Amino acid sequence: MHVTVEIAGEDTHELEVDADATYGDLLAPVDLSPHEVSVLVDGEHMPTDQPVEHDHVRVVRLIKGG
Repeated sequence: MHVTVEIAGEDTHELEVDADATYGDLLAPVDLSPHEVSVLVDGEHMPTDQPVEHDHVRVVRLIKGG
């Protein structure tokens, strides 16, 4: 499956993933951890253990601090 991974405010990556890939599997090839980002499809949060069902996702880095 071909998936476009758009990292908000940064790069866009074109990935080929297995049919049973999860949204979390899209993060390793772009050097991101599921603990530091949120994966969105059409503005809706997708759990990283959910199977990929869309060919375009947006990844937003989470901000923490105080």
